[in-house]
Amino acid sequence: MTNELEQTIIQLTTPFYILLIGFEAFISHWQHRKYYTWRDTLTNLMLMLFNGGLDLAFRAVYVVILVAFYQYRVTEISNVYAYWIVLFFAEDFMFYVLHVVDHYSRLFWAVHVTHHSSEYFNLTTGFRSSVFQPLYRFIYFIPLVLVGFKPADIVLMYSITQTYGIIVHTNYVGKSGWLGYVFVTPSHHRVHHASNIVYLDKNMGMCLIIWDRIFGTFQEELEEEPVRYGLTKSLEDKSLTNTVFHEWKAIAEDLKREVDWKTKVKYVVNPPGWSHDGSSQTSNELREIEAKNLNPEAMIHE
Repeated sequence: MTNELEQTIIQLTTPFYILLIGFEAFISHWQHRKYYTWRDTLTNLMLMLFNGGLDLAFRAVYVVILVAFYQYRVTEISNVYAYWIVLFFAEDFMFYVLHVVDHYSRLFWAVHVTHHSSEYFNLTTGFRSSVFQPLYRFIYFIPLVLVGFKPADIVLMYSITQTYGIIVHTNYVGKSGWLGYVFVTPSHHRVHHASNIVYLDKNMGMCLIIWDRIFGTFQEELEEEPVRYGLTKSLEDKSLTNTVFHEWKAIAEDLKREVDWKTKVKYVVNPPGWSHDGSSQTSNELREIEAKNLNPEAMIHE
């Protein structure tokens, strides 16, 4: 039954996405806003196909693993309404944890960076998938099966929440008032995709922004700080291969450094930008530098 519902969601949302993307692209072209380019859109769709193909190929493996863990569940929720409500919150929280790890460990950032590498922000950006994420995403669902949620239901809920996560990739919706206190809005997600230092690694939620507010990763979109999309260092080679593998290449280069093995490990697992010699900086270090530049007196009193 759950698999049938997932198929129904795909069948219903696909024409919806096509119409919505077509409308946004038309309005963008008509208003000369240049929110879309053919090359960027094609890259987004190709990454979606690679991610989806790998997910389908690997699904049998991770579902078997989740089913195995489900046999050791410690509890169950018998009330059907409570079951689905709690699953929504729990799955959204686990996605938040996954997303934070993707941003704060370079090993996983090397996978996730493809989603952030576009210098455009539109509905197709939501399909600019992290190709290899299906190989490890299921790990974050293991706690959910251990507390009694069925693997098929978790996959279904992820499909539902992902639908919402796609439609917040737009420049055409401003701030959303009181909704922005609870839910991720397009404004929040524009911040997430920004390369401005103040916005780096912020607003990690899929549907709910409450996790960011609770754990200190929330950042409002500021009128005085217009969003610049893409990476802090733009890709010169925007080929599909380089888009997917450029960070892996950079890791390989850092592993060639003449440093001890512990430092080499840090180049892999520490936050993106970490360096042993200060030659590059993490997002938090960049914010500290920017704060000192804006307030030189702070440097005097250190």
